[in-house]
Amino acid sequence: MTTENLQRPPAEVRFADELTRLREADTGDRPPGWWLSMEAARRFIVGDESHGISRKFVGDVSLIDRALISLATSRGLMLVGEPGTAKSLLSELIAAAVSGVSTLTIQGGAATTEDQIKYSWNYAMLVSEGPSTRSLVPAPLLRGMAEGRLVRFEEITRCPLEVQDCLLSPLSDRVLAVPELEGADAMVFAREGFNIIATANTRDRGVNEMSAALKRRFNFETVFPIADFATELALVEQEANALLQRSGVKIAQDRDVLEVLVSAFRDLRTDKSDRLTTVMSTAEAVSVAHAVGLRGWYLRGERGSAADIVDCLAGTAAKDSTDDLAKLRRYLEQRAAKKPGPHWAELHGARHRLPG
Repeated sequence: MTTENLQRPPAEVRFADELTRLREADTGDRPPGWWLSMEAARRFIVGDESHGISRKFVGDVSLIDRALISLATSRGLMLVGEPGTAKSLLSELIAAAVSGVSTLTIQGGAATTEDQIKYSWNYAMLVSEGPSTRSLVPAPLLRGMAEGRLVRFEEITRCPLEVQDCLLSPLSDRVLAVPELEGADAMVFAREGFNIIATANTRDRGVNEMSAALKRRFNFETVFPIADFATELALVEQEANALLQRSGVKIAQDRDVLEVLVSAFRDLRTDKSDRLTTVMSTAEAVSVAHAVGLRGWYLRGERGSAADIVDCLAGTAAKDSTDDLAKLRRYLEQRAAKKPGPHWAELHGARHRLPG
């Protein structure tokens, strides 16, 4: 796959050199069907500076170990947590390391159907020839089983319950029935290496709660927000500057401005009086930092400022409730005014830029 003009290539393309080096030097035992050994897959995700492997996921390292072990068993892996805690990124990285491919992905939603998960048909060929392997159009689940690869199911609890439960047989019996076909083609048996990684937001629980039968076929792991301020700041700086570079911005974001941004996000998601209904996650902080940098560069030819944060925050903060905008205004008027430093003073001074 060529990466030219792609906004975000898949992990196996972005980190192709690292995956190749890890695979060539990998002498560890590999679970059946895996592209890398478990130890090499772990290093790909958490990084190994001595071998030039970058750290791609910031979080509990023991979570990575448990996730990889789960996928080597007969159970699927369910990653749950608040929005913006990098569950999808972790799912993508694991799939790239284990299968060499992360694009066998199902995006869950209210309109997701079994056809989009299992298989569909080329109807012109179906009418002319009848059901056959030629007219069959495999979806991610069938492909993952036939090829022995990991399948990613994003936002599984956004799908109707009856759609979710089409995973029961592939997870328990490792088989997918294609009743339209006959003979050996009527059953697709999973090859070694097949498993499912699903993700679900805790905010979506109760939308389409998983059945008890399906839950039993997954090991659940919770992905928590980043607890350490310095770690979160470093991650926001790294990701925001990478996005700015890809967006044509020729200077890095001001670290002091990013420090104000990350501090404000942490205040707004933890303080009981000012806590917003919107999840002020690390992913949202990266998005705002990117917008701040773009605003500064393309409108003024300079770095983004603390005042730009106010302009870029409103659309992030006021998604779920009109009260959130009032809380944000109160935070800027009261809390920001008490913080030391010129950038906090600039943030406070720009409070009038909030809409409404």
